[in-house]
Amino acid sequence: MGNFLAGRVVAVTGAGRGIGRAVALAAAAEGARVVVNDYGVSVDGVSPTSEVAEAVVKEIEAAGGEAVAVADDVSTMAGGQRVVDAAVSAYGRLDGVVCVAGILRERMLFNMTEEEWDPVVATHLKGTFTVFRAASAVMREQRAGTLIGFTSGNHQGSVSQANYSAAKGGVISLVRSAALGLSRYGVTANAVAPVARTRMSANVPMELTEIGEPEDVAALVVYLLSDAAREQGVTGQVYTAAGPKIAVWAQPRELRAVYAEGPWTPERIAEVLPGSVGVDPMPMSERVEAMARAAARKERPNA
Repeated sequence: MGNFLAGRVVAVTGAGRGIGRAVALAAAAEGARVVVNDYGVSVDGVSPTSEVAEAVVKEIEAAGGEAVAVADDVSTMAGGQRVVDAAVSAYGRLDGVVCVAGILRERMLFNMTEEEWDPVVATHLKGTFTVFRAASAVMREQRAGTLIGFTSGNHQGSVSQANYSAAKGGVISLVRSAALGLSRYGVTANAVAPVARTRMSANVPMELTEIGEPEDVAALVVYLLSDAAREQGVTGQVYTAAGPKIAVWAQPRELRAVYAEGPWTPERIAEVLPGSVGVDPMPMSERVEAMARAAARKERPNA
């Protein structure tokens, strides 16, 4: 057992398997008392079971740590609140939340149904909001705390996961909003974009050249939950963890601008915009084209 998070209370959603489980185990190994939340569903969000969260609690306890299980669905306000209430009830405080819970329902945009859109956005984005909302109220009173959301490199866009991509982009904006709004109360917020071998990554239709294990991601999360990250002023950031690689994403900002003398017209914009403002190429476009070329050769594309 380490002491990087000694005395801390941390809640982790989606903690029954994969990255969430690795985060829960790593936090406990560093001295945190852990609320293990998992609705216990399959990758597409069906067939819930409480046994998944309870199994991780038993692992933590067997290693000498302390943990409680919460099997609620965090896509509901009541579910997110119960995760936080469980921490306060069991341990008297809450120092960090890590929102890993997520599901996938892949479909091309022109075929995607409401039933494929809503649960994905609800689990990833609303599920982060419900826990952040409840946790931030506690942390505001404590004048300290850490919020961590999970995003993805697919926030740049996706061919067949518009629901997932939109939700993950929303998580980033939610994290940045939390960082801005809660800084006066001593609360930090960051996002992690993991690339690791999990149930969800197993279905990625390409060969990932930069990928690690859930434990690699967990190490970064433990750091972000720690005093070290707080003292170093880490907030409002998005980090990728991919095996040996850790990277930080750029903050959004304007690239170029042009100003008109008098009102703009469509004709004037068509004349001025291409040369003066132009476009910012989408990084994912080149990857999609490479995937198409590889598919035409009946090869598994790299990414």
